[in-house]
Amino acid sequence: MAETGTRADAYAQALFTIARAEDALEQVENELYQVARTLESDDRLRTTLTDEAIPVERRQGIVEDLLGTRAHPVTNALVSFIVGAGRGRELPDIVDKLVQRAAETRQQALAEVRTTSPLTDEQKQRLAQALSHRTGKKVEVRVIIDPSVLGGVVAQVGDEVYDGSVRHRLNQLREVL
Repeated sequence: MAETGTRADAYAQALFTIARAEDALEQVENELYQVARTLESDDRLRTTLTDEAIPVERRQGIVEDLLGTRAHPVTNALVSFIVGAGRGRELPDIVDKLVQRAAETRQQALAEVRTTSPLTDEQKQRLAQALSHRTGKKVEVRVIIDPSVLGGVVAQVGDEVYDGSVRHRLNQLREVL
């Protein structure tokens, strides 16, 4: 498994270098993050993009159809490259390493926040401030829509998890009762 981590690191570094060289790091990083979360949550899409029985050109065509003009051309090219290289299954891990690397270059910690609905910019800013205060680091918030949270938020900064979800509170109440 260490080989996969090393490979994912190498791919992440390459994608980071390309996006930065194209002066599109922030946009490509955000789009790749969304693609990775979509791939994680959509079993059918993940299966299709990672099925080696499907010709590479067809899988890359699916990427182009999905992203098309909605994403930066660099994002399209990078996702197509990863899928074409047979690393579609590793895409979420590669992207997470790229996002982490980008946050580090901005001297920030990355907070992955799961919530049932999108947060407003003001909510993200307040949450970033609260997490910054709690961790002692400047924090960048990435939101993942996750209906299993039921309400509230679950934030992960590095290895620390801050669970303010309704599900967590219900579990605590269940233990008390």
